[in-house]
Amino acid sequence: MTRRGGAQQIPRPRSSRDGDPAPWADLPLDRRDPSIDRVTAALAAAGPPRLSPLEKTGVRASAVLAPLYLHDGEVHVVLTRRAQHLRSHRGEVSFPGGGQDRSDADLWATALRESHEEVALDPATVERIGELDHLQTVTSRSYIVPYVGLLPDRPELVASPAEVELVLHVPLSELLVEGVFREERWGLAPLDRPIFFFELVGDTIWGATAAMLRNLLTIVTSYSGDIS
Repeated sequence: MTRRGGAQQIPRPRSSRDGDPAPWADLPLDRRDPSIDRVTAALAAAGPPRLSPLEKTGVRASAVLAPLYLHDGEVHVVLTRRAQHLRSHRGEVSFPGGGQDRSDADLWATALRESHEEVALDPATVERIGELDHLQTVTSRSYIVPYVGLLPDRPELVASPAEVELVLHVPLSELLVEGVFREERWGLAPLDRPIFFFELVGDTIWGATAAMLRNLLTIVTSYSGDIS
């Protein structure tokens, strides 16, 4: 049996405990390999994203990009493993992205610029197809706006050694495999909060990135509309 999980350092409190099952826990096996048509239709039908309370405070915003593409009949998402020499979040799995610069026209431009800087993704190849719930990070006074972009095919990416150790290409179907996702509750009730995890072969996705992936997969797997 292939062992899942990576070397990421998880600051798990002693009071942590199991949380709720995956929102797609009852999804039939034949629905756990979403098509591009289902993904794009689900995102188009989704309501407006939930905003962060910090957006009214004037703090600096960040934006990330969840790039999707079809390869060998499966929808994949691009992720990165952050470089080990970084001062914060070293070795963690994340989407390409970062803080907004004054020169960025908007946060979509931020996500595209950061993706180009981190993995050499050509902005001209990215079609914007969705926006996920905005997140407030626990460790800093900032918020993140996640965008979903569609690529025409599998991209040729190059990791910037200053920021990225490895580029990951992960099928959405793998994230939906039984036992890959789990939720934990951190803190003492009633102030505890859910923390999400995806256990890949060689890596653990957790925290804000896992929350974004859970949001995306919940939208896709709960969609029951027309995909013709």
